[in-house]
Amino acid sequence: MARGRTQRGATVGVAEHGRSAVLVTVAPDGELLDRRGIDLTDRDLPTHPHHHEGSWAVGRYLDSPWAREISLADAVALVERVRASAARGARDGLEALAAAVPMPIASITIRVCPELPPTTEERITDHRAQTMADSVMYREALATAAGARGWSVCWYDRDAVFRDAATTLGCEELDTFLREMGRSIGPPWQARHKLAAAAAIAATGIACA
Repeated sequence: MARGRTQRGATVGVAEHGRSAVLVTVAPDGELLDRRGIDLTDRDLPTHPHHHEGSWAVGRYLDSPWAREISLADAVALVERVRASAARGARDGLEALAAAVPMPIASITIRVCPELPPTTEERITDHRAQTMADSVMYREALATAAGARGWSVCWYDRDAVFRDAATTLGCEELDTFLREMGRSIGPPWQARHKLAAAAAIAATGIACA
């Protein structure tokens, strides 16, 4: 991947957690432009339908006190409802962000998704897949919404992103840089904000798809 400041617009770094995501937007020179959190789905919907309702549908974790009976068909339908809500939430969240940032946004960077089976039913019935499918669903919603806006989409490796950000900045003291960035905007500035910021900084120095 080519290093150097290839992005001419701002870059959004994403750190997702459940149905929520932290978005940190930086300029090509690394200046912090925006920090916000968004919720991707309606409050009345479950946050992990693959992992919870999907598991119950195929007989997993039925001894847990919160388990309930649900058919596989109903679990699949529920996942699709959550997916549609996430698509709307991602679209609305990115639209609001674009309206607030004082320069055009060129790209977004999201944690890389593991390869999963292609269908919702397969993701539910595959034990490995169902533990990751909800997080992937939310990341995919953000990527799709960003692509529809014409933003380039980058995928970052959580284990490498801080090193990549330091390389992009040409800075050995990335922790100090991120701490000062957080101080400039005030609390909250937690680990997930630093992760999103590092991802955005790293992506300003690479060519995104």
